[in-house]
Amino acid sequence: MTVHIITIDGPSGSGKGTLAAKIAAYYGFNLLDSGALYRLLGLSLFQRGLLDQIDSNLGQCIEYATNLDIEFKTTEAATLVLLEGVDVTNTIRTEQVGEYASKVATVPELRKALFARQRAFIQAPGLVADGRDMATSIFPEAQAKIYLTASAESRAERRVKQLQGMGLDAKINDILSNIQARDKRDMERAVAPLKPAEDAYIIDSSTIGINEVFQLMVNYIDSRIQ
Repeated sequence: MTVHIITIDGPSGSGKGTLAAKIAAYYGFNLLDSGALYRLLGLSLFQRGLLDQIDSNLGQCIEYATNLDIEFKTTEAATLVLLEGVDVTNTIRTEQVGEYASKVATVPELRKALFARQRAFIQAPGLVADGRDMATSIFPEAQAKIYLTASAESRAERRVKQLQGMGLDAKINDILSNIQARDKRDMERAVAPLKPAEDAYIIDSSTIGINEVFQLMVNYIDSRIQ
């Protein structure tokens, strides 16, 4: 039996996390939020005082990446993320931890350590994998490859609303410059830079709503995994 794989890649704040969860629920597939893995590793290394000393403590960092104690608990309302038994669901969504993740993601050895972790999510009946290099590096055999993008400005506006909804203070200019810096870092890194796969279906969600994007995705996926 073929395990169907759907990848949804794109820059930070394009809405891919929300849509990946909706697509996974719609098809009854497993969900991999690869960004959460990088955020969890970044947070774990920060807590241990290793985030700014990755190069000089690489062996130790690789060991932490390989044995990261994480758990995803899915409920009807949300997915809880636990790091070493502690609920860090909201913590890992902050801008600060996003920066930690971006630092971790530039280190080839740490990406390699998380590779097998991500491949292990391939389980019947299927997988929806959300990230930045799911189609280009982790699951090149995916039947459906989606690249979801949006202008930096529209992504910053959404991010401000999301953070305010979590009760956090957010300034549009700070968020926009963060997004632009992260885009630059993600697109220019030497290993697995952020870019669409050659056979990806590209959707720009700058001016269209989530329901419309969802329908575009379903139409495309249905044509690919018959």
